[in-house]
Amino acid sequence: MSNEHTYTSSGQEGEPSKQESTKDSLVNKIQQLGQTNIPQLPQDSKIHCLTIVGQIEGHVQLPPQNKTTKYEHVIPQIVAIEQNPKIEGLLVILNTVGGDVEAGLAISEMLASLSKPTVSLVLGGGHSIGVPIAVSCDYSIIAESATMTIHPVRLTGLVIGVPQTFEYLDKMQERVINFVTKNSNITEEKFKELMLSKGNLTRDIGTNVVGADAVKYGLIDQTGGVGEAIRKLNELIETRNEGQEGQMLQ
Repeated sequence: MSNEHTYTSSGQEGEPSKQESTKDSLVNKIQQLGQTNIPQLPQDSKIHCLTIVGQIEGHVQLPPQNKTTKYEHVIPQIVAIEQNPKIEGLLVILNTVGGDVEAGLAISEMLASLSKPTVSLVLGGGHSIGVPIAVSCDYSIIAESATMTIHPVRLTGLVIGVPQTFEYLDKMQERVINFVTKNSNITEEKFKELMLSKGNLTRDIGTNVVGADAVKYGLIDQTGGVGEAIRKLNELIETRNEGQEGQMLQ
């Protein structure tokens, strides 16, 4: 039998070599991202990026093949962003079909109550309950090709046909309307008109609003992309820092 032992470059027995760990990291990047090198944020980056994609999952877990945003993942992130002094601004990227109303409103309320500057960017789509999330930030931007579907609140599954069900739906809908009108420049009358419009959606009522129209209605602040979003967020961060310095001098 051989008494030979394998030693790494550090001279310790049994530990993986630096070359092996680099190889494992390379394989992992290819598996996860399809490429070997990815752009890295600078070490002193003061902006955090939060993505809201796919379907916003509520209290019921969706099938594994669905792309989802889970509120139990997003909410702790927002709390951490608020507490982390190194993060000075938040960029929220949306490409969502909507989902659970209460989960979406919970995320929206948390974003709206952040003390740090926030900018939202709608790419592809910010539909249904994605609308309140998009308007919850300090400044909102939408790509010209992106759309936002505004429609009444609906229930899935068993619905009991009694007046209380209608009242529950109506109150939930009012919560969405109040939040959107409070956090954007659209009027309640215009938002309700878009929500209850007939003939725009197949087998449903509501409106599919394209980028430029969302700005025209006052729902979103401007059309643009990533460059505009980062530029605006940096402006908001500078304004906030100048205000804090002014308070300290006083």
